[in-house]
Amino acid sequence: MREKIINTSIALFGAHGFRETSIEDITKELGVTKGTFYYYFTNKEDVLMHIHLRFIEGLLEQQKAILDNQSKTNQEKLHDNVQMVIRNIRNGVQSAKVFFREMKHLNEHHTSKVLPKRHEFQRNIQGIIQRGIDEGEFRRDLRADMLSFAVLGVANWSYFWFEPDGEVSEDQLTDIYMRMIIEGIQTKGGEIDE
Repeated sequence: MREKIINTSIALFGAHGFRETSIEDITKELGVTKGTFYYYFTNKEDVLMHIHLRFIEGLLEQQKAILDNQSKTNQEKLHDNVQMVIRNIRNGVQSAKVFFREMKHLNEHHTSKVLPKRHEFQRNIQGIIQRGIDEGEFRRDLRADMLSFAVLGVANWSYFWFEPDGEVSEDQLTDIYMRMIIEGIQTKGGEIDE
């Protein structure tokens, strides 16, 4: 039942927004009592925190597999991270909406559990970019921290408009994003910029 409450909440929060969805809406959709809801969760925000944790922990697990692959270049790892974010948006568009749109509704206690994991994901992207700079794949005159936020901003915002069944596929979108990113940060002709 716990998973059913989470999944129903994802669908309702994604479609209508966190604030606009009541516990009564969730229980009515499930055909259960409020007592059932409160048996598993303290309040609506508690459900929201679990949705956030599940989404970011899934991303971190997938990201770890990318980072651990020693056969790939930093450029390839960056590509795989962008594609992974887009794939997760495609596969769970409502979860992505809730994750990217509804964080503002978490209180300080809940945010303290979610934010470190979000920061870890960003720092891992930053690490890929910094290694690319250090190893001469990417330009030296750019800041890895700012680039990591730019990369995530481009990929994450896809939740708002990306249509998985539309004209542009996940692979095509990744290639478009990566062409834009890489052409901006890679060294020209193999030379390291000073």
